[in-house]
Amino acid sequence: MVDTIEKNKFVALTYTITDENNEVVERIDLPVRLIYGHNSQLMEKIETALLGHKQGDAISVKISPEEGFGPHQPELTFTYDLKDVPEEFQHIGAEMEFQNEQGESKNFRVVSITDGKLTVDGNHPLAGKEISFNINLVKVRDATIEELTNGVETAPSLH
Repeated sequence: MVDTIEKNKFVALTYTITDENNEVVERIDLPVRLIYGHNSQLMEKIETALLGHKQGDAISVKISPEEGFGPHQPELTFTYDLKDVPEEFQHIGAEMEFQNEQGESKNFRVVSITDGKLTVDGNHPLAGKEISFNINLVKVRDATIEELTNGVETAPSLH
């Protein structure tokens, strides 16, 4: 009998995320393990798309900014004089944490350095982009009582 994805099934999957130009922006080759329907933290559209699929299936799910990482918010982008930024943050990809007057923290990453100016962005790198999740279902089976109780950290090896 072939197991299909439904509530309480153990699912292991790998995926790539591609942008509007079909360029790979993220690749996860080590299987992500979850119990379907149990706080999987999957985007709703992806969780819905997985339902009824089986081990070995490959599916692609297009995600709009509203369904995924939200619109790009220009108010989360700031530019500083390079001389005013500590040297350890003066490279593309550097991450720094800022705190507002209310004590709330947010991570920002350096996205550009041009003409003595450094720009940081607090948006998710995929905010404002239409993306596709290209998912390969590595394993689908009944979850054990232990997995349902404790989560998938105790799951047996996928191999």
